[in-house]
Amino acid sequence: MERPRYFEDYELGETRKTYGRTITETDFVVHAGHTGDFFPHHMDAEAMKDTPWGQRIAHGTMTFAIGIGLTASEINPLAFSYGYERLRFPKPVFIGDTIHTELSITALEPDPKRPDHGRIVEQVRVINQRGETVLACDHVYLAKRRAA
Repeated sequence: MERPRYFEDYELGETRKTYGRTITETDFVVHAGHTGDFFPHHMDAEAMKDTPWGQRIAHGTMTFAIGIGLTASEINPLAFSYGYERLRFPKPVFIGDTIHTELSITALEPDPKRPDHGRIVEQVRVINQRGETVLACDHVYLAKRRAA
């Protein structure tokens, strides 16, 4: 377990970058089975040959799950996720793409509902091997404040 970090320990502009992970056909099949999303865009290679992409594209929810999962290297018992905002998928992910996630703290603010916690906003960018952003969102999480 990592050392506990209070809200006051976070710094505006702080960044981190994850390791990469290559997306496989197995990822597509397992995700479709978990979610029930067997849409042809993800599962039918023949149908996708004549599209602008020329191949199957990853589920957005899978890209999100894997991209966010890569960030789970920092465990802080004093913080918890409050949610994700402004989620977008500007480019598709394909079988064989390798993605990694880059994060940057863009806001540190009081939490209006919990005076004993502060709100941290972290910009999330999932990036492929070509340097293209394939997912963008803001992760909002709460961290306990130090006692006064």
